[in-house]
Amino acid sequence: MSSTKWIPCINLKLYLLLWGVVGYLTSCSGKQETTQPTVEDISESVYASGVVKSRNQYQVFPVVSGIIQQILVTEGDTVKKGDVLVKIDNEAARLNTENARLAADYARVSANTEKLTELQEAIDLARSRMRNDSLLLVRQRNLWANQIGTRVELEQRELAYKNAVTAFRSARLRYNDLKKQLDFAARQSQKNLQISQTMSNDYTVKSETNGKVYSMLREKGELVSPQIPVAVIGDAHEFILELQVDEYDIARVKPGQQVLLNLDSYQGQVFEAKVTKINPAMNERTRSFTVEAEFVTQPEALYPNLTIEANIVIQAKKNALTIPREYLVDGGFVLKEKEERVPVKTGLKDYQKVEILEGLTKEDEIVKPGS
Repeated sequence: MSSTKWIPCINLKLYLLLWGVVGYLTSCSGKQETTQPTVEDISESVYASGVVKSRNQYQVFPVVSGIIQQILVTEGDTVKKGDVLVKIDNEAARLNTENARLAADYARVSANTEKLTELQEAIDLARSRMRNDSLLLVRQRNLWANQIGTRVELEQRELAYKNAVTAFRSARLRYNDLKKQLDFAARQSQKNLQISQTMSNDYTVKSETNGKVYSMLREKGELVSPQIPVAVIGDAHEFILELQVDEYDIARVKPGQQVLLNLDSYQGQVFEAKVTKINPAMNERTRSFTVEAEFVTQPEALYPNLTIEANIVIQAKKNALTIPREYLVDGGFVLKEKEERVPVKTGLKDYQKVEILEGLTKEDEIVKPGS
């Protein structure tokens, strides 16, 4: 005999109950999310990232190549303009300076008075001969006027006088030429000495400003050149922000705008600054511009090269009518009941909210798209 299986009544009731729960949950999940505009403060800002830098921070480069002989400062030291930071081995430069000093001493006019005295004596002798020949010529002319002597004797006296005049002039020219040469050699050798002394001073690396030594980049015994920095120096107390702003946002950034920032070293804290300078040249590699800002409120302790994230406030408005950005459709519409698209005019935007200028009131209810 075949037997028939019966489904107990209680199981059937449970089955129907489960289907009812599923249907209820399905209907609840299809409920649309709605909201109403709110009146609140809103600000529009541009994102920027960057680093903290000491004011007037710069890398110190030596002028000459050589091996570091001595380092006179350490990180954290406060220095003044002109203080010696590093000394580079300059034995060759010292010898060149000594040679230049010897040459300058040798070329001084006072060291060559004997040559000038010799030529001065030659001038005096030529002058005496010229005067003597002049007297003899006058006497010969007087004799010739009285028809005493010969024409040849007169011509010889005239020729002797002319030779004496020429010799006198030549002696003066030689004296003047020698004096010019000595003056030129003395000035030139003195300039060479100054150049050599300057080059010798180049082997001493000095601070160009008052400030603090933030980093010593080389050690004693290392080879350095004008292309290799040896230290980083900056202001001991004043710091600035060096921000990178994308080229798409730079047109909206202006000096004086507020900057809100946070630092990794001070997580959870917000500090204020203001834009002071916009560098006009774009970095072609990063397609960004460098914007400088000064702290309005700053942490107690700051160090160069701390990383920061900032928002540059472009515009701000109080008591603005706003909605969440995710409720905005195609940049200019919102949805009401039954998927009705309502055009709206927008104003300021931040990362979460958007200002509504026209098209809604705070009593309106709008639907979240896709809910």
